[in-house]
Amino acid sequence: MSGIWHTDDVHLTSAGADFGNCIHAKPSVVVVPRTVADVQEALRYTAARNLSLAVRGSGHSTYGQCQADGGVVLDMKRFNTVHDVRSGQATIDAGVRWSDVVAATLSRQQAPPVLTDYLGTTVGGTLSVGGFGGSSHGFGLQTDNVDSLAVVTGSGDFRECSAVSNSELFDAVRGGLGQFGVIVNATIRLTAAHESVRQYKLQYSNLGVFLGDQLRAMSNRLFDHVQGRIRVDADGHLRYRLDLAKYFTPPRRPDDDALLSSLQYDSCAEYNSDVDYGDFINRMADQELDLRHTGEWFYPHPWASLLIPADKIEQFIETTSSSLTDDLGNSGLIMVYPIPTTPITAPFIPIPHCDTFFMLAVLRTASPGAEARMIASNRLLYEQARDVGGVAYAVNAVPMSPGDWCTHFGSRWQAIARAKRRFDPYRILAPGYRMSFD
Repeated sequence: MSGIWHTDDVHLTSAGADFGNCIHAKPSVVVVPRTVADVQEALRYTAARNLSLAVRGSGHSTYGQCQADGGVVLDMKRFNTVHDVRSGQATIDAGVRWSDVVAATLSRQQAPPVLTDYLGTTVGGTLSVGGFGGSSHGFGLQTDNVDSLAVVTGSGDFRECSAVSNSELFDAVRGGLGQFGVIVNATIRLTAAHESVRQYKLQYSNLGVFLGDQLRAMSNRLFDHVQGRIRVDADGHLRYRLDLAKYFTPPRRPDDDALLSSLQYDSCAEYNSDVDYGDFINRMADQELDLRHTGEWFYPHPWASLLIPADKIEQFIETTSSSLTDDLGNSGLIMVYPIPTTPITAPFIPIPHCDTFFMLAVLRTASPGAEARMIASNRLLYEQARDVGGVAYAVNAVPMSPGDWCTHFGSRWQAIARAKRRFDPYRILAPGYRMSFD
């Protein structure tokens, strides 16, 4: 067999875990492909033995999504080449981490228009789920900023696809949760990268004002980065902070008064000094090192990410505040920020039926053994979100039944089932989501 095949317990145990550390399901084999032919061979092997196959990038899933119990895990770490960076585009292997993408593109004074907060995930990983970031208010998701993909379908066929060629596959794979094929290569869009970033960290005591200012910052398009965060202070009160950023290249500098004049933040607003653009977009790197040092990086991370209609978000947070803030601890937080629906084009990514929604991400760290309670809380939050017209962003530590998935995709379900029959006829891909196409 070609590629690298592992059946020893060390590799199987590693592939049976992920960042979430909530579910552990060991495969029977780990395949590390080096070529497209290796990927095709692994898919044929899986289908011939009636097994399942999960694709693993950096293993940053939170609820076993990159695991295959008793099946095959396809570890894409050898697909790690940035092939070409040119004006407005880059062609990249699916196993490349976004931190390496940024390193390659910044040397050409360019960057992807949307980056997730943590850059240790892979290109194929985030393009399979969506990819939200602080610039999504202007550019949509990472799946909206990809021009073409190279994919090996579940039936083992290698195809290149885009909006104008094999568009059905292109639309299925972007945000398709790995159900239809293995992304091996992507051509993504790039924009000009500035040299510096001015950060504004604005404090609020009133939830409604905090959310209203986020909508203003989204609508006026004056800021390049818009994200809110919620923490619990020592007295148990919720505290709100709006993180805004303006990119610039000296000698031109942002006009603080013009940028902030319409916002109603409290008088205790903090102004940060200017930082290097590369340091800003990779701002999670130091925090990762700290969490690895304390050991919290290796604890369970029962995260929940929900998409809530803008006209429901304030009441939702008020109603669920105790559930949202339980067990946040020192390193946990709640992210909340607005996104217009117009830029989002990948058809298999469910979003609320409204003009603007809020991403609400509850990022908790559990002591080993305490994750079950938080997962139950996540399930309740998901049901409450569904009741107000919200949907889950499908990277969650939330138990989902086959019926839940039908509800989640709604009117998209029949198209998804057709795409599954066409591109993964043996139904071997992405077992960790626990969907049923029977």
